[in-house]
Amino acid sequence: MDVTTDPDTSTFEAQRDAIKALAYRMLGDTASAEDIVQDTWLRWCRRAEPVVDPRAYLLTIAARLCLNQLTSARVRHEDPRAWLPEPIAGEAAGFELAEQVSMAFLVALQRLTPAERAVLLLHEVFDFGHAEIAALLDKTEPNTRQLLKRARDAVADQRRIATASPEEHRRLLRAFHSAARTGDVAALSSLLADDALLITDGGTAGVRSGRVRNLVRPLRGARKITAFLTAADTTQWADARDHMLNGQPALVVYREGRPLAAMFLAIADGRIVQIFLQADPERLRHLA
Repeated sequence: MDVTTDPDTSTFEAQRDAIKALAYRMLGDTASAEDIVQDTWLRWCRRAEPVVDPRAYLLTIAARLCLNQLTSARVRHEDPRAWLPEPIAGEAAGFELAEQVSMAFLVALQRLTPAERAVLLLHEVFDFGHAEIAALLDKTEPNTRQLLKRARDAVADQRRIATASPEEHRRLLRAFHSAARTGDVAALSSLLADDALLITDGGTAGVRSGRVRNLVRPLRGARKITAFLTAADTTQWADARDHMLNGQPALVVYREGRPLAAMFLAIADGRIVQIFLQADPERLRHLA
């Protein structure tokens, strides 16, 4: 049996992508994910016992660090505004070997408790067994199975959303962008499902679109979304460029060469069921 006992850099580097992918899914932020990678490296170097399975060992450390961050007082008491994960480009460093997930699925993950999120990701993405997860969470195996069931149930609707082809996705993105920018009520109504959901994130300071401040909670319903968009000053959305973000087509709106907002859709049966507008400047800087 191959047992690693020294702070082997190559062994750690072989798992770097997996650590970052787990941390990004848990935290929704690439800077925080990089911090988790560095903290995991420091603990790898300081370990005192032989390691039989470096991958499981390192991912366990990373998961614990993420759980600590998610359950900290700072996170628990932050304002309850709508919040979206940071977009990542399809070719972003550290994700080449990681399964890409859509913005819609990442948002669904954020609605889970930290423990549910950890169980779902470790079991279904990183192939951890229930015994390993139970030890990590200091719970019994039946507890972890129940957590997994609750997590699966919570994201089931998202998983049932049909995946549009990239061409259909881009067409609807462009049509939605054009209708929103011009205030075309009829076009928006034809594009949106009746129970469509809109989430905007303008950062901690919030942003104002014309007369409408950044939404502090998700907006549900085609009529409400149409009213919100047609009341906003969306003329600044003229410069919109195609991107591949989180493994799917997306539009990034630029103003004076700087990214203003990233636009994502979830589509089912040819209609838009979810819209995500990430307009937090701190989370868009890497798209410049």
